[in-house]
Amino acid sequence: MSVVPLVFTSGWASGVNAYAVVLLLGLLGRFGGADSVPPTLERTDVLIAAAVLFLCEAVADKIPYVDSVWDVIHTVIRPVAGATIGALLAGQDPGSLGEVAAGAVGGTTALVSHGIKASLRMAINTSPEPASNIVASLTEDLSVAGLITLAIFHPWLAASAAAVLMLVGALLVWFAVSRIRRFLVRRRERKGLRPAAGG
Repeated sequence: MSVVPLVFTSGWASGVNAYAVVLLLGLLGRFGGADSVPPTLERTDVLIAAAVLFLCEAVADKIPYVDSVWDVIHTVIRPVAGATIGALLAGQDPGSLGEVAAGAVGGTTALVSHGIKASLRMAINTSPEPASNIVASLTEDLSVAGLITLAIFHPWLAASAAAVLMLVGALLVWFAVSRIRRFLVRRRERKGLRPAAGG
């Protein structure tokens, strides 16, 4: 079996919530009989650390503005996690994809999905109520859990879903940025008209 779809999916998921990916892969490998999971991720100390960090993220990710600060901090962490997981997965399946190439695929995919997630969260934070943050965070967590579980049993289907989510996310970012630009242009135009009206 080719490891490429699993690397791609885990990279996408790492860009959204790297700790959940490590925790889920480790649990599926240790208790779910998933042969594609590296033993490193199944270690008790790794699972405990991932669980604690996942709980921290679960809280921080649901608080407006705190989630954006958390995302800034994780701009380096998530792509590195995606690259590391990709390399470990390739090491489990020698000959399918080199560890360096798998690390590059996982890290790049994680960086792209992290950028999309962080941008959408900044757009959501323009809303004054916290409910949208909670809904977005829960949706992200469920997406990561669903796709990682699917990737273990149906890797190509999971990779296809991850690619669609990445494309939809990129379109949403483009839409949000274009709306924000239009809003700022209209605001500047209104400010320019006020002095003229007063004069």
